[in-house]
Amino acid sequence: MKAISPHEIEAVAAVIERDGLFLITKRLKESHLGHCWEFPGGKREKGETVEECAVRECQEEIGVVVEPIRYLKAVRYEYPEVKVFLHFVLCRLVSGEPQPIECAEPTWIRPEDFSKYEFPAADRSVIEGLIQETL
Repeated sequence: MKAISPHEIEAVAAVIERDGLFLITKRLKESHLGHCWEFPGGKREKGETVEECAVRECQEEIGVVVEPIRYLKAVRYEYPEVKVFLHFVLCRLVSGEPQPIECAEPTWIRPEDFSKYEFPAADRSVIEGLIQETL
């Protein structure tokens, strides 16, 4: 993994798939890009693996237990306000039903419905890949 600069946030997004549907959540209004939808996740803590972060963030943010299946990709993206280094991990739901703990509106969607929701620009390449895989 490349070094993260002090001006860059490193985060993990859990791409949770169940029965051909993907779980997305609405970002909290007061957060950066609060009008967007996203995959559950959050900032990676020091000493934490990407997979550990995905598991922890899903427990904290939506109250579920997930199992990481495979690493999808990493994306570096520079927004006007912040730089992000975002890891995407495909996960399966082990237990629990998503609750809006640190997010809003957990929603299961079909791959063809991604275009109906606004996502942060950093998520676009992963979403395009998911759509291609399911065609």
